[in-house]
Amino acid sequence: MKRILWFLATIFCLIQLSNLFCQTRDSLIGPSEKHFKNLRQLTYGGDNAEAYFSFDSKKLTLQSNNPKWNLQCDQIFMMDINKAAGDSSYKPSLISSGEGRTTCSYFLKGDQRIIYASTHLGGKACPPAPSPHQGGKYLWSIYDTYDIFIADLHGNIIAQLTNSPGYDAEATVSPQGDKIVFTSTRSGDLELWTMDVDGKNLKQVTNELGYDGGAFFSPDGKKLVFRASRPKSADDVKEYKDFLSQGLVAPTQMEIFTCNVDGSEMKQITQLGKANWAPFFHPSGQKIIFSSNHNAPRGYNFNLFMINVDGTGIEQITTESIFNAFPMFSPDGKKLVFSSNRNNNGTRDTNLFIADWVE
Repeated sequence: MKRILWFLATIFCLIQLSNLFCQTRDSLIGPSEKHFKNLRQLTYGGDNAEAYFSFDSKKLTLQSNNPKWNLQCDQIFMMDINKAAGDSSYKPSLISSGEGRTTCSYFLKGDQRIIYASTHLGGKACPPAPSPHQGGKYLWSIYDTYDIFIADLHGNIIAQLTNSPGYDAEATVSPQGDKIVFTSTRSGDLELWTMDVDGKNLKQVTNELGYDGGAFFSPDGKKLVFRASRPKSADDVKEYKDFLSQGLVAPTQMEIFTCNVDGSEMKQITQLGKANWAPFFHPSGQKIIFSSNHNAPRGYNFNLFMINVDGTGIEQITTESIFNAFPMFSPDGKKLVFSSNRNNNGTRDTNLFIADWVE
């Protein structure tokens, strides 16, 4: 009898220890965040965003302005996921030039080179940020000194892909590794363009007035998903054009769209109002995950949602903190990386998190 009681007590203790471990491991996950398991924090401090997987799912590129790294504005880094998840003091490797302002990095196939946009040819200093609420509007700067570059993993620029006057940025690479989609003002408006990975074979994808950006390819490389504004009234059109002439855009009214890579079969997926953005295809190609504040009364809270490609079946994915955005599934479909304000100790820091994805 004593042996049985001892055995049962041992099992009970092991269960308790297991539960304690699980609670610690998954303490960052909200009670309703059922698609997450083993959520891990990857950065600690500053604004860390637009983290995108390497083709082998082992590394991330990201942009950060972490002041502890002596940064004045966003620069591009490469992160070893396992090292970052196991060490809060880990610092990723700088792989941009360290000059100007950078954005939107992405691995090229083979994981030995990246693309990113930078303003460094327009000056070594960070270009000034806009007044964040000019005329009551939250604004993004569309710097006309942005161009798209290829760099190796040591930060050496080995090619410049764009050199037209105006904004060229927001570039991502197809899962097949043969095409790049990006946003450009070269035709007079913020439109989507595609090109080969060597910068050749330029093609305009969108041509309707409004901001088209943040595009990603579907898993089969045949479609694009992106955010877009579509000003309709005379006042809205005038405001959009006035802001654009100043190198600005107000991203407060955007919806999610899809189209074929050549721009055909354009379809508006969301009709939610407010700001719907940062979309990415689910590994099945039949759903889209994105960030939205459509159900936030004052518009401050951004959470991740998922929706079918036909616009039905919207589901809320995150519930924790006031900001969750930039989701990306790993190429193998097993993990999701995203940016969030959770666990920032009451600061304004936005950090990177990675979770095992549960269907």
